[in-house]
Amino acid sequence: MSSFISAGTNSNETEATTIENNGFWPAIQPRDFRETHRLDTTITNARIVTALKAAMATVNRVLRHWQLAKVEAGYPTMKSLPIPVWQTPEVFNVLYLRAVYSTAHASLLERYADYDATNSGRERGENLQDPADGYRRDAAWAISEIEGRPHSTVELI
Repeated sequence: MSSFISAGTNSNETEATTIENNGFWPAIQPRDFRETHRLDTTITNARIVTALKAAMATVNRVLRHWQLAKVEAGYPTMKSLPIPVWQTPEVFNVLYLRAVYSTAHASLLERYADYDATNSGRERGENLQDPADGYRRDAAWAISEIEGRPHSTVELI
């Protein structure tokens, strides 16, 4: 009788705790990120938390002027922002989480691309680049939506 043991899919590692944010944007739940992006436990909690913190730093930096303008206009937190009449009640929260989660997922894909130095590893890395680019695009579009800008910018040369 043989038994199947799936490596890396079941972890005794403790669940990552909430990552506090800057007070304006919401705290991040690593478990929610893992579930939303269907990431199994082959990616450790430590790596998830590191990717999320870096993504939060990036998204917060990109949105810093927009955030400052809102705070100066009398909205101290994202939850206090008036919602445009055409949007859903949780629009800013959803878009912010999408920006952070997509940025973190792209980073994780890029890190796992160099996991194997063989020819198959190189091919795997190339195959992971397209999804990573897609996640970066999703993050950029979410940020554009938050700021009320179009998704693309076109300049005449």
